[in-house]
Amino acid sequence: MDIKLDPSRDDLPLMANTSHILVKHYVLDLDVDFESQIIEGTIVLFFESGNRFEKQSGSTEETCRSDSNEACRFRMPEPCHSPVTDTRTFSSKTGYDDFANCGKGEKDTSSKDGNHDNPEQASGISSSKYCCDTGNHGSEDFLLVLDCCDLSVLKVEEVDVAAVPGIEKFTRSPRLTVVSEELRNQIVHELVTLPAARWREQLDYYAGCSQAPGCGELLFDTDTWSLQIRKTGAQTATDFPHAIRIWYSTKPQGRSVTWTSDQSGRPCVYTMGSPINNRALFPCQEPPVAMSTWQATVRAAASFVVLMSGENSAKPTQLREGCASWHYYVTMPMPASTFTVAVGSWTEMKPETCLSEDLAAERSLSPSEADFRYVGICGHTEYPCRFQNPSATTQEIIPHRVFAPVCLRDACQETLLQLVPPCLSAAHSVLGTHPFSRLDILIVPANFPSLGMASPHIIFLSQSVLTGASHLCGTRLCHEIAHAWFGLAIGARDWTEEWLSEGFATHLEDVFWAEAQQDFLQMLLENIPEEKRLELSVENIFRDWLESSGIPQPLQSERPAGAECGLARQVSAEVEKWIRVNRRPRKRKRREAEEVFEKLLPDQLVLLLEHLLEQKTLNPRTLQSLERTYHLPQQDAEVRHRWCELIVKHKYTKAYKDVERFLQEDQAMGVYLYGELMLSEDARQQQVARRCFELTKERMDRSSAEVVAEMLF
Repeated sequence: MDIKLDPSRDDLPLMANTSHILVKHYVLDLDVDFESQIIEGTIVLFFESGNRFEKQSGSTEETCRSDSNEACRFRMPEPCHSPVTDTRTFSSKTGYDDFANCGKGEKDTSSKDGNHDNPEQASGISSSKYCCDTGNHGSEDFLLVLDCCDLSVLKVEEVDVAAVPGIEKFTRSPRLTVVSEELRNQIVHELVTLPAARWREQLDYYAGCSQAPGCGELLFDTDTWSLQIRKTGAQTATDFPHAIRIWYSTKPQGRSVTWTSDQSGRPCVYTMGSPINNRALFPCQEPPVAMSTWQATVRAAASFVVLMSGENSAKPTQLREGCASWHYYVTMPMPASTFTVAVGSWTEMKPETCLSEDLAAERSLSPSEADFRYVGICGHTEYPCRFQNPSATTQEIIPHRVFAPVCLRDACQETLLQLVPPCLSAAHSVLGTHPFSRLDILIVPANFPSLGMASPHIIFLSQSVLTGASHLCGTRLCHEIAHAWFGLAIGARDWTEEWLSEGFATHLEDVFWAEAQQDFLQMLLENIPEEKRLELSVENIFRDWLESSGIPQPLQSERPAGAECGLARQVSAEVEKWIRVNRRPRKRKRREAEEVFEKLLPDQLVLLLEHLLEQKTLNPRTLQSLERTYHLPQQDAEVRHRWCELIVKHKYTKAYKDVERFLQEDQAMGVYLYGELMLSEDARQQQVARRCFELTKERMDRSSAEVVAEMLF
């Protein structure tokens, strides 16, 4: 069923037939080629089916048909040369990240498809009315449907898991004499249902099985949104092979990956799953019910660093021909859309000095040393859960690494690096055990279309958070850390309800950030002096709020409901000063006193500029004075965004350079400004917009570029 969608209106179709068979584990073996902008290799999928799936077989309407009601046509792939790893029999001496060369692929020249708008999100898959949930239909063969788009599938084959040395331990027979489909599926069933305490053994056998030889090619076909696979004679999900290998390559225009350059001009690639999730990175099951684990080996030139959503802090294994291999894994079942990878010339940022308590926290627990003694009962499926691990409950600061292009080293050292430990500690103090055992943080290229994105074990942050004071960086970091609990460890069953996880994360960013600063209550009392009149102190706040019920009496009697806080009143007073300055004539009277402006916090500056945006006119002298008083071009991105709005509204030509800089360096927040520049109907402003777009459109996020192009042309 080749569905034609309007990306601006339609949901992403969920094609995989998860009601009959589920992927339990993925093993990816991939090569990254920057010359051809292709990722190619193999993926092995391990399935599990059950009685609940078979009961539904025969009752599902065949939906995988063309508009003319013609049955889907399947083909055996023609013999072809594959530039990726050859299948070979597994040997106990063969490691799972050094058995192949770095491959080279040919440049794909197929036409580019459209893209979806890209809302800021942690992981964004929508439920859809478009569904292809196909099972057994009378005497027809069972049809496996996987979510797939913008991929070149070369071959699909069944994997002979029975050929793996030692695999007989998963069968009822001490020796494997007769190998059948039923026996292979029994082996996979025993493997995917191993208890959580045997997770290391399970990963090793997954790796071994992924390298086992093929035992027969399968019929397959593709359309825009899916990959469909059959085996002749396999009429039910139980009969279908439970371990298959797919040989494939991505396409340069694939909407799950972004090929670009970093801020130092070096090539890089990263996943940005929100347009179509990861179906243009690997064939998968995307409906929210499809929770799986994975392990991946990724090879790239030795000068590159591979970061991935994995539980281990991977180190490179040097291979021949200047190639390095990186291996990551996860044991917590997650949606396939949360799989994240970033390959580039990243530099790890390390603190000049490391506090002793930070070292102690990092040494207290590592994934390979975890003692999974069950101290509680969780409602999820069995896996090595940190919430049931007593050692993890006391780990305030999980091991973490910070990566960025080398040109941002100083900015990361000054702003981001020192914030990570207190923000992690604050999250632990509020919510308890960290759901994930470690964390990588990457400053992504300038074309990243949001301020941040959280995935398992890795956070992407925009370079926009590094400028100005630490407030924006701290709150955004706290927001993404909060997604470890809300959005990743816990998520809505229907992913159209994304506002739930975003709501929790937005609320908790302020809670975490307040906890992360040296002494928040003391700072509050110092910045709001009228509270001292109420005889408030840290001690009596604790007493009244923690040891007594109800709202403290001083607040009830002295503070009327809805009263404006002192920080907001201070901004209101400053706004009045600026309005008076703006009304003064060019030549002032000699005796007229100069206005004295107060120092404002970043949030206060945002509020001040928003108030000034409501003024009909601000003259150039006022804007120049405003810029100099608060050093606006050096403030954080939230403040600079409002400053650019003022520049555009009042056609302050001397500061157009600030707008141009924002559009090029802060692409996560700049799309709205293009619209403002065009709506002004000012020829010079429209020229600024078009010039900036020409300079950045080749590197800009595809969704953002399409939106801006509609504004400009």
